[in-house]
Amino acid sequence: MKGRVFILIRAILMDDEPLALVRMEKHLQKFDRIAVIKTFTSVKDLLIEGPSLDFQVAFLDVEMPSMNGLDIAELLKSWNESIYIVFVTAYRDYAVQAFELHSIDYLLKPVSTSRLATTIHRIEELLQPKIMSLPTLSHSEPLLKIKCFGEFVVSYEGKPLHWRTIKTKELFALLFLHLNTPVPRDTIIDNLWRYTDFNKARVQLHTTVSYLRSSLSAYGFLEVIEYTNGCYILTLDHIQCDANDLEMILNKKEQTGKLDIEGAEALLQDYRGEFMATMAYPWIASKANLMNTLFTQLLNELAHYYEQVQDVKNLERSLLIALELNPYSDLAVQQLIKHYTNIGNRAEAIKIYRSFKRTLLSELNVSPMQETTTLFQTISKQD
Repeated sequence: MKGRVFILIRAILMDDEPLALVRMEKHLQKFDRIAVIKTFTSVKDLLIEGPSLDFQVAFLDVEMPSMNGLDIAELLKSWNESIYIVFVTAYRDYAVQAFELHSIDYLLKPVSTSRLATTIHRIEELLQPKIMSLPTLSHSEPLLKIKCFGEFVVSYEGKPLHWRTIKTKELFALLFLHLNTPVPRDTIIDNLWRYTDFNKARVQLHTTVSYLRSSLSAYGFLEVIEYTNGCYILTLDHIQCDANDLEMILNKKEQTGKLDIEGAEALLQDYRGEFMATMAYPWIASKANLMNTLFTQLLNELAHYYEQVQDVKNLERSLLIALELNPYSDLAVQQLIKHYTNIGNRAEAIKIYRSFKRTLLSELNVSPMQETTTLFQTISKQD
């Protein structure tokens, strides 16, 4: 399979007319594949800041005072021969001379979006290296495995994916939680770069999207992130995720009345903590609460099953994990007290209650519910 590695195109713009710069920048903002890192209206500013900037493409107006675009193109090429030049002009006569200077394209004012798309595609073809051999996605087994409970881990054929930056991983997590659903660009910026200047945040988002696309492309997941109507959308096939498995098991139980014990046990064996416990981001809270509630529901279903088949060991394990997931839950403590009482382990039942009471008092400054206290008093009075 052949494909392209997605690379963010970093560009500068130069035009002596500020309004023309604004118009061109707005045109380019319609494409998530390109980021404008700096604009210039004078050669003086270009000479001061230009040499220290990291960019691959320059969009240059041809007609400017003191030094026209053709001269500036020669200057940029003297800095870095690999810089690509795109001329923007109102005069078609400049085209031949422009191409003689090795520009890759020229745009006639007023620039149309469709024509600009052609230019950007041409730049991509020049910048993006080809991948000669990528993994096929025809495997019957899932290629990408995603663990959400405990540490958030994404692995490809058993090996964890390498994330170029922390934000790359966070962006993937956010898009994955909205798999196959468009997420507005501004929502992503507000969640990941809330306290960053909007224009800087937009560039950082474009850069991070580029890194993420590049990472996924390297494993054969091509063009799985799309940008349309101001939204990003992640679409992935050939994946296995513990959170998705949890929802499918519970949905099947609701539809058929039967619990997939094998599937539920597999989730329980792999359980390492709360949903995305290691990613302390505010935008996760709502989803985390929902998924932890669903996992508690699964534990209750398992506990009910093990109680019916009188599997004492697995019943206790299910109830203990439920309490670990919900350390302030009176219901979880009541179930454990009843379990230990039923198997004749009154000492453990008393120990569970006292530990629970200490936790509530020290961390929340509250006492157990009356029902829990009454249950404890009942077993305490037993001979």
